[in-house]
This record gives sequence, C-alpha cells and structure tokens, in this order.
Amino acid sequence: MNTEAWCPTCRDMLECEILADSRDLLVRCGQCGTVFHTPRHEEPEPITVKTIVSEEGASRVCGIELFPDELCELGDHHVAGCGEDYIGVEITGIEAGPKRLKKAPAKDISALWTRKIEEVVVRFSVHEGWKTIPLEAGVAGDTMYEVGAVYTVGKWKFRVAQIKLRDGGVLRKEGYRTVASRIRRVYGYPL
Repeated sequence: MNTEAWCPTCRDMLECEILADSRDLLVRCGQCGTVFHTPRHEEPEPITVKTIVSEEGASRVCGIELFPDELCELGDHHVAGCGEDYIGVEITGIEAGPKRLKKAPAKDISALWTRKIEEVVVRFSVHEGWKTIPLEAGVAGDTMYEVGAVYTVGKWKFRVAQIKLRDGGVLRKEGYRTVASRIRRVYGYPL
C-alpha cells in the first residue's frame, strides 16, 4: 500500500510505500529509498445531514452523507439516502439554524432542502391562437429539450418556441437546449 508523505531527504511530497502501520506510519520513499516515520492522515468520519427531498407535490425526509468540512452550495448535486432508496437531488436551500445560506460547511448545516432530479415533470404551454393548452410529461432529468425542435406530448405535436429555466433565464434562440431538470416550463405552438 502507498501513501503520499514529506520525504526529509528529498525535501518534497512523494509517493511512499507503507512498511508498518501503527500510531504513525513507517514508510519508504519511492524515489530515494529513505525509511522514516510520518504521522497518519486521519480521514474525518462522514456525518449524515438531514435532507428534505421534494418530489413533485410531496416531500420526504432523507439524509446525505458529507464530511464535516465539505462545503455545500446551492445547485450542488448529491445522492440522498431515503431508507432503502437512493435519489439524485439538487440543493435548493441550505438551513443553518435560523438562517438560510447560499453555501456552508456540512458541520454547520441543520437541514438541506432539495428537489429530485432523476425523474422530473416537465410542464408545457402550447399556444393555439387565443387558447393555451397546458400539458405535462414525466421524463428522466437528463432528457434534452431544444428550442425549435418538435415534440409530442399526448395527442399534441408542437414546436418549441422558448424554454423558461428554473434559475429565471429564458432560452429563445433556435438550437439552444437544456436538460429537463433545469426547466420550469416549455412554450410552443402546435403543428
């Protein structure tokens, strides 16, 4: 087994072979062959952060395992453990005591607010003259949608005119595309 350690002879961090493992490590430098003791690098134990997962109309409490000093930010993607299930989620809110933050280390977080991104419901508004037809489709979160492309939902076949994103942006130029998990609504007109 190997580890990276500061070699006193080479005066550099190098790959070293572990010879003995006790309170500290006895290692041999991979470059010069010097044998020396080095302190053991302890990995901190991961903690489980309370996570509320929103799934299209319902929410449930789950957990995400993080290292105490690991930084969480809005928009990060993680895997939440919900009993026997594991769900891909995106962080939408970070609660640290009474405060809502944009980023924080895991040890300071009291709850993460997330939304499921593996399977999402995409909402469509198809404009036919003065009438707007609202449609929905359950799709995989990584399904691509493109402005100008033709899609069929139920009995409606339509061309996408623009895509409204969850972060407030709008895609209008033909050929611009995004994944379903980033979409708030797709607007189109029937063919």
